This record gives sequence, structure tokens and C-alpha cells, in this order.
Amino acid sequence: MKKLPYTVRIKEVGPRDGLQNEKTWVPTESKIAWINLLSNTGIREIEFSSFVNPKLIPALSDAREVGKLIKRNPHVTYSALVPNQRGLEFALEAGVDGISVFMSASETHNRKNINKSIGDTYPILKQVIQDAKKEGKHVTGYVSTVFDCPYEGRILPGTVIPICDQLLDLGVDDLSLGDTIGTAVPLQVEELISELLEYYTPEKLIMHFHDTRGMAIANIHSSMQYGITRFDSSIGGLGGCPYAPGAAGNVATNDVLYLLHGLGIKTGIDEKKIQEASLFIQNKLGKALPSKSLLVSGQ
Repeated sequence: MKKLPYTVRIKEVGPRDGLQNEKTWVPTESKIAWINLLSNTGIREIEFSSFVNPKLIPALSDAREVGKLIKRNPHVTYSALVPNQRGLEFALEAGVDGISVFMSASETHNRKNINKSIGDTYPILKQVIQDAKKEGKHVTGYVSTVFDCPYEGRILPGTVIPICDQLLDLGVDDLSLGDTIGTAVPLQVEELISELLEYYTPEKLIMHFHDTRGMAIANIHSSMQYGITRFDSSIGGLGGCPYAPGAAGNVATNDVLYLLHGLGIKTGIDEKKIQEASLFIQNKLGKALPSKSLLVSGQ
């Protein structure tokens, strides 16, 4: 086994990626209270919402209000997903510290998700990235379906790398690579990361795993052996993509911490406070969350 890292950084995406697919409306004041809880867990980055058209993602239609009213922890970076210029204007108004732009490695998924071809997506992202950078904001480029697509099947590394190149050329600071439908296995992860590391340093890469087939924790372990130390996760395992049929939630922050702390890897995150924040949103949604660690703690 290759050497594991000493520390790992987790970005909490539950308030955005976790809630975007939920049918139960979480009131604005509850979102704010939840994010305030997350802000005091030791997590250093929270993706608090998405500035997409509210008609497309009604669960996050209060993004501006949430961004303006959350209690900011000076040790936490508050970011949001931004699709276009109008979304960026609203995000800046809400006081984001950083933004994420997004596209897919799969042409079909990109059209379903953004309603544009991959080629037609770049000019829109270019302007958003440039304007965000002018405002001094950190920009992450999300690339979805980097392993498998619900419409096209297996996505090869040779398809992913040119998209990563283009996003970096447009000015993103780092790349978050998504197993959007949660079907990747460690061998696929190792193949992709080993090829990416021929072009980029590990510090440029963030892995974003969903847990449809229960492989997310194994995939994170494999990623760390290749020097990856940054991961997106969602508290309690909330999540799912509206444009990826059958996709389960993101890997649960609770379960990632159980793995990392069990391996002696430092995160700076308090697991007890994560559990409290998980139970808070579980109560608001009125359903059990899929995190294995949360289920154990609640027994």
C-alpha cells in the first residue's frame, strides 16, 4: 500500500448538493441554523447553496437570503454553485468567498444538465470565471460523470483530461471530479487519477464521490494512496443529481470521518458536532439519512 496522507481537507456540500434533490422544503431559517451548526464543527469549507434558476432547483430558491443571513465563521470559506453571469451577480450579492462552475465529461449529461453542448458551455464559463477572479474569488471547476454516465456508459480518462485542461486554461483554481452516479470502483479511480497526475499536481484535484453502489469509501481510500487529500462530502449522505437517474446521495461526511480518524488522519473536524448537525437536518426532512455512522450513533 502506498503511504496515506497525514491530513485531509473535506468540503461540506450538504447544504447545496445534499438539498438540491429533496422534495421536502427546508425553511430558510432552518437552513441558516443548520449551516451555523456546520460552521462550528471544524469544517473549513461549506458549499451553502446554488444560484441556479429557482424554477430548476426550487429547494435552493432562497440562496441569496441564506448567504446574507448565515453567521460567518472567519475560519470557514463559504462557496456556492454558479451557472452563469446572473447567478454570479446574485452570489456576489450574497457574499460568497468562492464559487464553483460546472460541466460534464459526458456530452449527453452536459446537455441534460446545462442544456448546452460541451463546446457551447466553455464561453459561458469563461466569462463567469474571469469576472469571479476579478472580484478575488476562488473558483473550482466541477466536472461531472468522470467515470460513468447514466446515458453514455463508461467515460474514459482520455475524455476527461481535455476538459480539465480547458477549465484550467479558463482560470479555475482547482478541479472537483465527480462520480455523479456513484458506480465507480477503485480500479477506475486509480486509472483516472494516475493519468491526471501526469499533467497536474495532486493539490489541483478534489474527488467528489456518490455512494450508489457503496463504493465511495473504498474509492476515497484509493484516491488517498495517490496523494489526493481533498474530498467533497455531504452530511448524513444527503444528495443526488436531478439529471442523473438512479444516483444516490454523496458519500456521508460522517462515514468519511469514521474512515479518516480510524486511520489516524487529521481533519480538524469534531465528529460529535457533525452527528448533531446530521440529526438536526434529519429531523427537518423527516426521514432517516443513509450514513452508516449516523445510524450506529443513533442506536
